[in-house]
Amino acid sequence: MIVGAGIAGLFLAILLDRINVPYEIYERSSETRPFGGIVSLNPCVLAVLEQLGLFEEIQKAAYINRIFSIYTGNMEKIARLEGDDKYTETVGYDIHLLSRPEFYNILLSRVPAHKIHYKKKVMSIAHNKEGAMIRCSDGTTYHGDILVGADGGNSGVRQGLYKLMRNYGQLPESDAKGLGKCDICMVGTTDSLDPEKYPGITEPVSISYQVIGEKIPYTWNCITVADNKICWLVVKQIGSAESETERLRNSEWGPESNEAMIKEVRDFRIPTGTLGDLIDATPKERISRMFLEGRLFGTWTHGRTVLIGDACHKLPPSSGQGAVNAMQDAVILANCIYDLKSVAEVDVIEALRDFKEQRFPHVKDQFKASQTSAKLIFGQTTFERILRKVVLGYMPKSILLKSMNKELSYRPQASFLPLAPKRGTMDILPQKPSKRYQEEQNSAGTPTPI
Repeated sequence: MIVGAGIAGLFLAILLDRINVPYEIYERSSETRPFGGIVSLNPCVLAVLEQLGLFEEIQKAAYINRIFSIYTGNMEKIARLEGDDKYTETVGYDIHLLSRPEFYNILLSRVPAHKIHYKKKVMSIAHNKEGAMIRCSDGTTYHGDILVGADGGNSGVRQGLYKLMRNYGQLPESDAKGLGKCDICMVGTTDSLDPEKYPGITEPVSISYQVIGEKIPYTWNCITVADNKICWLVVKQIGSAESETERLRNSEWGPESNEAMIKEVRDFRIPTGTLGDLIDATPKERISRMFLEGRLFGTWTHGRTVLIGDACHKLPPSSGQGAVNAMQDAVILANCIYDLKSVAEVDVIEALRDFKEQRFPHVKDQFKASQTSAKLIFGQTTFERILRKVVLGYMPKSILLKSMNKELSYRPQASFLPLAPKRGTMDILPQKPSKRYQEEQNSAGTPTPI
């Protein structure tokens, strides 16, 4: 049972289809309507997308990210970063940017429609030696061998799981705490724009820029994508006390509640005019608001239940790696399910524990990197401004590239499929091989690639 029809849930479903594992998806909303914004796909996940035969379609829909500029709110340029062919030759792939709805629809098209059940808000869960169960707000209950919580930062599965563990005194104190400080983010994707008004929008590469407000707690970002569109994002930084107030006030955001924030930000300057120009060119149903919280939970699995994506790790949006890490979770979980000995409780627990042991160290590293990145491109304290000036103005490019290369060397693929060809000259971290796949290949007389 997969709870949540977001990127993590759909990607896991695509992988499970490849190994003929039966699944059903339970989605709390009444339809699949992904929020706006951008998805940044780097080599860490492009390899498995190529392995699954999705890379070519993504290439057609995406723009290559090569130019990134940072400005003050008064349009003074702080820094300009550019990629080049030499860097691409090293890492093997360009970073591909495309609108989140477009990427989401690519994944959705690969999942049979009858597998997704809507209006299924999970209210409670249970599991025992025989299986797992979810109870939904409409009174229905569903049963399965494994329950996957892929239902985002406010995961109902996580809340149900932690409640069970708390009742038995098994939940670590660190995971019992609330979510704490957060920022408010609004995102959207425009309709096609006039190239004369927006120079560079027809360029074959993506042009992105970040604006850091002066004496106001706002940061905003714009990125050109295919079809002469611009994905925009604005972040409001708020304190801990205000975070809780906003969370209670906006537990269920809708298009109507966006208007107040739109009025606050529409006069913010961008190189081509104002943020309001882009907001006016964006259909209301393509504008979404959400909380941005950086949180790495320690408990990902218990019994027959496992959490993936934002349900167990909410990365700051600064590095744009939330979707990448969610898909990496799905890959490793599918690999562990493929090697599952049986659906007996002891074997399920062992497989889910193996999943966390493989993923947690990498997510922890990415979480720390995202926090540092957030200080560089969102931070507005005096220390963060000094840090930004030092790193972007004086740190040698070789040091920055070395740090990036370390992150890009982790590229998990499905262990039950032929590997995608190695791209780039840099070394790639080896991953845990599948004993089952090796045995199947050996019995078929096919050599297993190293």
